[in-house]
Amino acid sequence: MIKKQHIIDRFISYVTIDTESDPASKTTPSTDKQWDLAKKLAKELEDIGMSDVTIDDMAYIMATLPSNVDHEVPTIGFISHFDTSPDFTGANVKPQVINNYDGTDILLNAEENIILSPDYFEDLLLYKGQTLITTDGTTLLGADDKAGITEIVSAMEYLIQHPHIKHGTIKVGFTPDEEIGRGAHHFNVKKFGADWAYTMDGSQIGELEYENFNAASATISVKGKIVHPGYDKGKMVNSMYYATDFINALPRLETPEHTEDYQGFFHLSSVKGSVEETVLNYIIRDHDASKFEARKSLL
Repeated sequence: MIKKQHIIDRFISYVTIDTESDPASKTTPSTDKQWDLAKKLAKELEDIGMSDVTIDDMAYIMATLPSNVDHEVPTIGFISHFDTSPDFTGANVKPQVINNYDGTDILLNAEENIILSPDYFEDLLLYKGQTLITTDGTTLLGADDKAGITEIVSAMEYLIQHPHIKHGTIKVGFTPDEEIGRGAHHFNVKKFGADWAYTMDGSQIGELEYENFNAASATISVKGKIVHPGYDKGKMVNSMYYATDFINALPRLETPEHTEDYQGFFHLSSVKGSVEETVLNYIIRDHDASKFEARKSLL
């Protein structure tokens, strides 16, 4: 039996390593600091007894748990990513463990008055009575997807420690740069060698997602012209006004907060503006390939 504290310690050892990815970078991985966790994971897989552990020159990690049955069965794989989102910092994470959560507000940070409340995040109540791990409210935790890595490593460790549990060959893969849409770009499917695989990067316990959407990102730059406001009539061009017109020209109800199931959307993820230039960053998603292409063409 793997003790609960052992799993918590493993998870915390991962989230306290900053692995934020960078969409502006052209390298793989997009940030050097992703190597810090990648190397640790490769060593840990070796330490628990995994076979054929490799880490390539782009930080993709693969390992094998050999079959312990004498008949042929499919080879399955489990995959997670170790980078964290560039939308918020993942540096200097300060994990906090809340045992037996009672369903009330959680004070994350008294100094900055940061509170995690089920009044705002209703899903918190789904975890009443469980152990929660949070940050102090000033960083990401990085559970996406270091929780998935923890699950996979711990499951492999358990199977190695309990050889009476019969299984076929199991492949494990950990990737960089998933958060910026590049996690699969250099994943060597042939080398991985699984008949099928599961990505441990879901939502609630018990959920299984068996389909995926098409996704793209778009950056739109709107140029303006700055003139002293005392002499600007007929001369100044304020890029922020034209950017607002562009935003409003897209279908207003085709956004994440208005869609569900197979419905696609345009997601305005950030805006940075001044008179001279406004930059809009969008995420485009759709399950239907033709509608996906149409969305890209519309932008």
